[in-house]
Amino acid sequence: MRMLAEFFPEFVEKLDEMDELYKEKRTIDEKTYQFICFALSIKARSKPCVLKHFKGALEAGATVEELSYILALTMREAAGADDCWTHDVLGDWKEILKGEVKCSCEK
Repeated sequence: MRMLAEFFPEFVEKLDEMDELYKEKRTIDEKTYQFICFALSIKARSKPCVLKHFKGALEAGATVEELSYILALTMREAAGADDCWTHDVLGDWKEILKGEVKCSCEK
């Protein structure tokens, strides 16, 4: 964001406006909001956001036990999605072994 703030500050300003709109229109409580953001931050692998929403959840009344549950749930759901996606991609594995499947990475 630092580069955007320097070279495209209008974009950063719009993101800030969206954040304010989310806050204004929020229909869930702060703790639930922080749980969702914490899970999304884990999946996005954003260290600053994981830390921000871990702290935000604690400030909203969450316990470390609850955050551990959210961490485990996020990891489990991600593993399930990765498993399903990979099986879909490799569904024709026998054809791959025969050399009958070409990937777009081949030249």
